[in-house]
Amino acid sequence: MTPTMGSVTVAEGVVDRLIYVGADGYTVAVLTTGERSETKIAGTVLHGLQPGETVRVDGDWTTSGTLRVGECERVLPATVHAIRRYLGSGLVRGIGRKLADAIVDTFGEDTLDVIDRDPKRLMEVHQIGRDRMAKIITAWADQRAVREVMVFLQGVGVSPALAVRIHRKLGEQSLQVVRNEPYRLVEEVWGIGFATADTIALAAGIPEQSPERMQAAVLHTLLQARTMGGHCFLPVNEVLTHTTAMVEQDEEMIRAALHALRRRRKVVQEQINGRDVVFQAHLHQQETLLADNVIRLLSTPSSLPGKPKLDGPELDDTQRQAVEMALTHTVSILTGGPGCGKSFTVRHIAKTAKAAGAKITLAAPTGRAARRLSELTGMPAMTVHRMLGRNAEPEDDGSLFDVNDPLSADLIVVDESSMLDIGLADALVDKIPPGAHLLLVGDVDQLPSVGPGSVLRDLLDVPDIPRTHLSRVYRQGAGSGITANAVNVREGVLPVNNPEFWFVPAEDPKDIAETVVDIATRRLPAAYGIEPSRIQVLCPGRARDVGALNIGRLLQDVLNPHREGDPQYWSDDRAFRVGDRVMPIRNNYDKGKAGVFNGTAGTVTALSLEDRLLEVTLEDGEAVEYDFDELEELAHGYAITVHRSQGSEYPYVVVPLSTSAGMLLLRRNLLYTAITRAKAMVVLVGQPRALRMAVEQTGDRRNTALTWRFTGEDLAAGVLPPLREDHGQVAAF
Repeated sequence: MTPTMGSVTVAEGVVDRLIYVGADGYTVAVLTTGERSETKIAGTVLHGLQPGETVRVDGDWTTSGTLRVGECERVLPATVHAIRRYLGSGLVRGIGRKLADAIVDTFGEDTLDVIDRDPKRLMEVHQIGRDRMAKIITAWADQRAVREVMVFLQGVGVSPALAVRIHRKLGEQSLQVVRNEPYRLVEEVWGIGFATADTIALAAGIPEQSPERMQAAVLHTLLQARTMGGHCFLPVNEVLTHTTAMVEQDEEMIRAALHALRRRRKVVQEQINGRDVVFQAHLHQQETLLADNVIRLLSTPSSLPGKPKLDGPELDDTQRQAVEMALTHTVSILTGGPGCGKSFTVRHIAKTAKAAGAKITLAAPTGRAARRLSELTGMPAMTVHRMLGRNAEPEDDGSLFDVNDPLSADLIVVDESSMLDIGLADALVDKIPPGAHLLLVGDVDQLPSVGPGSVLRDLLDVPDIPRTHLSRVYRQGAGSGITANAVNVREGVLPVNNPEFWFVPAEDPKDIAETVVDIATRRLPAAYGIEPSRIQVLCPGRARDVGALNIGRLLQDVLNPHREGDPQYWSDDRAFRVGDRVMPIRNNYDKGKAGVFNGTAGTVTALSLEDRLLEVTLEDGEAVEYDFDELEELAHGYAITVHRSQGSEYPYVVVPLSTSAGMLLLRRNLLYTAITRAKAMVVLVGQPRALRMAVEQTGDRRNTALTWRFTGEDLAAGVLPPLREDHGQVAAF
């Protein structure tokens, strides 16, 4: 094929490899148009292509000899070469390169027709027996069903990866749902929002004023409030205003949709402090049940065995008060910032209760937080999910609790309780037996939970729940400079440079990102003789130049670049390679011995293009497999959001700060949380005005009614102190 600049060309060939996939879907690939002829193709319409697929493209040539593609159509391969490449690519599970060669050598150009119409003939191939034939037939049927969904969605610009996800969830119903009930996808398929479902629905001819569309839009408004703001409810007038603007329809239609959703029990409308508000039904139930169960525990006499004897002359008066509180009251809260001795106090609480014959369970919301709690207390700890019996495995040491039923303990201590969202808190408290003691431990000045609710803060506002706050800072030596600046930020004071804390000024967002990468991969490792793996980049958000996605990709290219000949798999705009730092972003109770949980660190240790599998070895040494169709459950771990870092600690932390990230992400509790993740050093990189903004701006209170369910009062959000500059200006690095 001889390219002529500007001329329009139609080409058909096999996708040989992907060179680049951008966040906007822009894709560069190599197309094999004959046995040896290769053409570089590029364009956003190529998003979602995988090596081995046969496509028909048309576009025009650029001066660099690349075919700029305007239209792309997936077609079944017709030539022997294309069929061999397709079957050997791993797109059809159970067929690798060697088996593909054997099948195509046997059936030639009739291969796909044989698999499609007379699959029993596959047993003519020496390597294929009855079991393998059955697996190939199933895989081929799945692939055909996915192709049908892809063809339907291709015309509306929906990613092929979503077609795979839809089919995995809905199976043979996929095409029917996509064509006739696309708004079901929002509720049933993870990762599909209203905008995508709406695009599909309108393309399928569903009217703009259909009741299904209006109801889906209302649910989307509530979902956005939950996922973006952590709200459990919205005032009715906000639901009407936001939804009306989104769908550009009359408000009365939205009111009718809201009424229909109440009848379907999808939402609950309630009057709180004179305001009409709307909850998603499950959030209303979780919040109500949580309040009921906390009241149940508070009103039940203690069943703690014996009379615990308080000891420990090394405890100060406030810590001693905390020990007595936890062992006297069935529900209590212990709070404090970094270096105030929370873990030290918890260790004494557990030791004292154990001496009295009590069974104890220590837990935290994430695996990393649980391991950290165990290290700091010297006692076994588990995740809250595991404690709730979700695929629980016995601990190595069962001396402190009944591992088969950890919730039968006399004392349950949950660390990092600011991370508890309303759903997890409800599930936890619902299972605690009458008379048992629950101690929630946390730092209320950190970010609230990723999920909806503000459980720790709300419970602190309930007068009937005993609480102790540790305020004296004990941490000296290593880490004390970090602690001092964490206290500064918490109190609205700009941090100051010290040997453990640096601010590096930079203005342009691209310069900030490049400086972060240079510090994390070259300057810190060289200056302190450390491996880059001990350094964690924490970003306020995911998007833009200073977000976790872009900086993570830059770090990946430096720390784990793709080498010619090594396997690499593109999932949307993310390249996965052996050696990558990754973390699950969804709980999956079917993986591993006891499930895989959101936020656990891991490393890609194997990648098979033929089997379409990725092996991840988690930080506890367990290896789990992810199908390529499950990779939306994984995120790269080179740079992560501050929210995802909750409950974890890292030796060195680097944080980019830029106003380009958005005002909502420059908040005091976010910066405070980022700083308190570090043990040895913090480096902030960015604009001085962004740092000032992050210290000055306090987080908005979430819409929750948990406190109200105890008190019936509308408690105003606490007023944090204004920005002060008592400690001087920030010094340059």
